[in-house]
Amino acid sequence: MKNTKIKIATLGLAIAASAMLFQSCATATKTQKGTVIGAAAGGTIGAIIGKKAGNTAVGAILGGAIGGTAGAIIGRKMDRQAEEIKNTVPNAEVIREGEGIIVKFDSGILFDVNQYALKTAARTNIENLATSLKNNPETTVLIVGHTDSSGSDEYNKVLSERRAESVKAYALSQGISSGRLATEGRGESEPIADNSTVEGKAQNRRVEIVIVANETMKQDAKTSAQ
Repeated sequence: MKNTKIKIATLGLAIAASAMLFQSCATATKTQKGTVIGAAAGGTIGAIIGKKAGNTAVGAILGGAIGGTAGAIIGRKMDRQAEEIKNTVPNAEVIREGEGIIVKFDSGILFDVNQYALKTAARTNIENLATSLKNNPETTVLIVGHTDSSGSDEYNKVLSERRAESVKAYALSQGISSGRLATEGRGESEPIADNSTVEGKAQNRRVEIVIVANETMKQDAKTSAQ
């Protein structure tokens, strides 16, 4: 059943991508993709990052997109922040598409097995990310926890929630406003790899941090676009 869900989700992304792709998409820059996301590029984004991030993270980027010239302005700001994060948080994978950023951590970097307390070394990653968030205050942040399929659905859901909350708590301790932070635990429900293999399970154990524009940035972008 779980494998079937993976296939269905993958098929859905593929269909969306086929319906939405523009002929020039292959050569478009990230900022150009941001320009059209609100109009028709949702499937493109899903196709590009669907195999790297869960549906919740993808949905957070698509749901907050405004598109057009304003979207392109936001995209340029996100380009700069993504580069900053790449340079200061070396243990994270930074996925930059549309009007948002996904910062993805392998759970093993942040937590011991079946634990939700941050490792001492992992705190440096969150501290560095918090610095970037403070440098770019006009954003909101969603922290999403994921597990592999080992254990029960209920156990995995709770573990993923607690891990997301641990990341949030440490970000709060670094001076990030609680109003900017939200958490969600998805358990094993959004795999990005095959849970029947050791390698796939390792990829599915992750925390995704989604950074999108807040209302102030959106309004400023709309004003600049006029």
